Amino acid sequence: MDPSSPVVDVTAFVIQEIGALLFGMVFYFLYRQSRVVYFGLWGVAWVLRLLAAIFGFELLRTNHAGWLAPYATFEFAFAIVLVAAARAGFASGVKDWRTVLRLIPILPIFVALVYALAVTFSRLEAYHASHALVLCFVYFYNFLMLRKNVGFGARVFRFSLFLLAAAFLEHAIILMYLYNAGAAPAWARYLHHETYYDFTLHCVLAFAAMAMWSESQIDRIRDLTGELDHLRREVQNSLDLDRLTGLFNQAALAARVEGPADFEGVVTVCDMDNFKDINDRYGHLVGDEILRNIGNLLRSSIRHEDEAFRWGGDEFVILFRNQHSSVAAKRMTEIEARLHDFRVRGFGVLPISFSWGTAEAQGRTLREALDEADRCMYVLKRSRSAGEQSSAR
Repeated sequence: MDPSSPVVDVTAFVIQEIGALLFGMVFYFLYRQSRVVYFGLWGVAWVLRLLAAIFGFELLRTNHAGWLAPYATFEFAFAIVLVAAARAGFASGVKDWRTVLRLIPILPIFVALVYALAVTFSRLEAYHASHALVLCFVYFYNFLMLRKNVGFGARVFRFSLFLLAAAFLEHAIILMYLYNAGAAPAWARYLHHETYYDFTLHCVLAFAAMAMWSESQIDRIRDLTGELDHLRREVQNSLDLDRLTGLFNQAALAARVEGPADFEGVVTVCDMDNFKDINDRYGHLVGDEILRNIGNLLRSSIRHEDEAFRWGGDEFVILFRNQHSSVAAKRMTEIEARLHDFRVRGFGVLPISFSWGTAEAQGRTLREALDEADRCMYVLKRSRSAGEQSSAR
């Protein structure tokens, strides 16, 4: 080594060690919280940088070439791990750590090259220049590999990587100039100043990583909130549904009637004719099958914005939103016609009939329209019952 090399700068060494420890803790924390391999690899890289600084300190303190190999080994390991981080991206699988293992066999080759460099040039500024070029490539490679990440934190993180790549390119150029000029004290003073603004840029990088993690947590909380809202709506809907027919139940209808929202459209109340006789003759299982199929028929016969309710045992309510009575009456006639061909398993065709009444809700409350539709339904039911009795006579 060159005997004219200056004494080590203790202040720069302390800053490097504190910075490596701080950044390692930051990225380890991010890895523990997120389990993102990218952050974990950055944490490992800073531990390697911490060890490299110790060997670098001994190299400059003793001016002995023997310290160059371990110093270069840990510095290059730092670069390898950051390349592996760029390749892994923000994946979270353990298998992504294998990238590091594949690159580790390159270390002996690099150590041999470092020894050759030391023997050939016997000047540290040549090594520092080549090392700066390697780090320039590493940071720029990370910058390119994170193009898909969005968010303010990710943009600041990528911008910090770009600035670090540019800074290390500048280091390489200046160190090569100083090497050719043969100015050993000058390059040592330059490394002292380099330590300060490298530390500053890495601080920005660490805070950007924290911001990036915070943004990912906010996005996750937002996604979880959306999922919880969806589950809450599903639970609420399940509480409002009648289990047998799949229609809204009586409690849902009561809430709809008592609710503050106005309803514009037609209210229809329908009730099956002689359903008790069907239960007595064919049994409650057949009665349940009939109700279940009527529920399916009503759901398939109304629009998405309309609502169908099971009001009682065999009584149903349909709210035709923004419709007129003539349209609702036509729809109910079609439903009634389809029920005439109703089939029951094991019994064949079992015609079903039901009475219904309609009322428009414009200009009055939903309760008033519901009461009128209910009265109209019973009027029709009584008239049909009277007609059947006359026919029987």
